[in-house]
Amino acid sequence: MLQRLNIFLYNHNGRSLDSNLLKPTCRTKRLVGPKVRQRSASNTIAYETRRWSLPTACREKNVTVVEEIREKHRRLVELMDRERIDALAITNVGNFAWLTCGGANWVGTSSDVGAATAVVTRDAKYIVCNNIEAPRLADEEVGGLGFEFRTFPWHEDAAGRIISKIADGGAIGSDVPMEGARTVSIDACRQSLTESEIERYKWLGANAGQCLSLACREIEPSMTEFEIAAVLDKHIYARGIVPTLTLVAVDERIGRYRHPIPTDQKLERVAMLVTGARKWGLIVSATRLVHFGPLSDDLRRRHDAVARVDAALIASTRPGARMGDIFGRGVAVYAEAGFADEWKLHHQGGPTGYRAREFRVHEGSDAVVVANQAFAWNPSITGTKCEDTIVATASGAVILSETADWPKVSIEIGGATIARPDILLR
Repeated sequence: MLQRLNIFLYNHNGRSLDSNLLKPTCRTKRLVGPKVRQRSASNTIAYETRRWSLPTACREKNVTVVEEIREKHRRLVELMDRERIDALAITNVGNFAWLTCGGANWVGTSSDVGAATAVVTRDAKYIVCNNIEAPRLADEEVGGLGFEFRTFPWHEDAAGRIISKIADGGAIGSDVPMEGARTVSIDACRQSLTESEIERYKWLGANAGQCLSLACREIEPSMTEFEIAAVLDKHIYARGIVPTLTLVAVDERIGRYRHPIPTDQKLERVAMLVTGARKWGLIVSATRLVHFGPLSDDLRRRHDAVARVDAALIASTRPGARMGDIFGRGVAVYAEAGFADEWKLHHQGGPTGYRAREFRVHEGSDAVVVANQAFAWNPSITGTKCEDTIVATASGAVILSETADWPKVSIEIGGATIARPDILLR
């Protein structure tokens, strides 16, 4: 027996995006930075008392958020017209978050397929889910955003039937394989971020960067990679962010493995911490290295080189640029720096946003950068790596995950100076 739940419709001044988000885990936190050795005039980083709060676009379901959803609905309707479909089912976790301005339809982080489906027609929006998911989604995720709920008992497999009824005999598209529907990609709809999305992304980038900075200053030699990962994720979770990826490598494992999942190996001299941090569906990717004791000349040379490659990629990421050409510029700088073949050992990154990477850019990538598109380049040279998340704007790249307290290498390239993260010395 089908159940209908449609009471969760509020006006613009209704329920907040997430009641828990109005009560930050940490209202004010005093952070005391240790003395560090680095390549700047000062060898001490002093943290000031900081207040961190959510961006304005996420404090309440105000007109800005409603307008954002209206714009996304418009993009989807244009897609439906091109694809000649009458209803579009959106179940992918990233796509669902995009449409709902950050709503979470996931239960476990290991799957890209959510536990609820948003269905869009030309003049309406629905949430199709079972009776387990409906209360939380209505209370904490999409209440007040104009979605009408269609629910069914958890022990019935009724989602497809409900979606067919919504389509009223018309053609159905779906972003994941679904019986009776044609698979349709909405990737192009997500490429250009709205102003509100960029505001949320800046908050996420700044906080993810701060978490990496805090973890790198908190860890100590003799800690295992698992323990280091726990320190990083502690800070990530404390800010209401979910880690979708945590990589940690110490000492020789940094040069041996490009994707170093944590192990029980203990830190002696150097650690590399990598995070994939998600909030509101948006994902920030960033990497930092911390070294105990003097840096070797070889590692210094390698990190300066990879920072230059990263700066070249970032400087080239402008609206209208062909992505394969950006990749080619990075490969050329690898060679100029004396590490011509290192790019072959790991991918260089690519567009991001609601996926860690939309795809991995290579020399044959003909896609063109659009205004306000997010990217995460991650060049690496054996023993080191450079990675941040950026947004490509008409006036240049905005680096989301950089923080003022982290030591930097200034790279002059293409007539501009781009700061890249250095190795923190302790």
